[in-house]
Amino acid sequence: MASANSAEAPADVPAEPQYLPASVQGAVKILVTGPFGVGKTTLVGSLSEITPLRTEETMTAASSGVDDLTGHSGKTTTTVALDFGRITLNPRLALYLFGTPGQQRFWPLWDDLSRGALGAIAMVDLRRPDESFDVLGRLEEQRIPFAVAVNTFPGTPSYPEEELRSALDLLPEVPILYCDARDRRQSYDLLIDFVDHLHRSSLLELPG
Repeated sequence: MASANSAEAPADVPAEPQYLPASVQGAVKILVTGPFGVGKTTLVGSLSEITPLRTEETMTAASSGVDDLTGHSGKTTTTVALDFGRITLNPRLALYLFGTPGQQRFWPLWDDLSRGALGAIAMVDLRRPDESFDVLGRLEEQRIPFAVAVNTFPGTPSYPEEELRSALDLLPEVPILYCDARDRRQSYDLLIDFVDHLHRSSLLELPG
């Protein structure tokens, strides 16, 4: 699959306005959350029409024994505060994307980042689905509407939707979506599906 750095953005995916268009009448805050190393920073970077704000730091020996790097052998940085991006979905609506840190020791920031969010995209790695349980439970506790976004890493196993829904203990109304977070087209389609879900759930009124 093409990476976000190498693939040319589709013509209908907004790209690179540095200032919010004057036509925008509403803005919505969306969380991008999930466990450590699931692709949150990559997804925000794929979607953002501005240079995303990142708070990644190089992982050092101090994190040894604290961060479980099983299955993340190539990961050398981690988000310590937030990722931030923006996408103008149509001439009247902008989405602000807030990516949360994955490790539990940064969760005190989670409450502040989630305040005012209309919904959340909860990213899942099906090679390690058990790592997502705490995040999904936290979203349910805070009553934040969310969709599960399966990041299709190479070697991601495939499961029937009902089996996956049961394994993650999801309510019937929680959508399960799929994308390769490195691919801008797939990431954009996922976002559109999530916004459509919020609209159909009467949580978001789309400007005409």
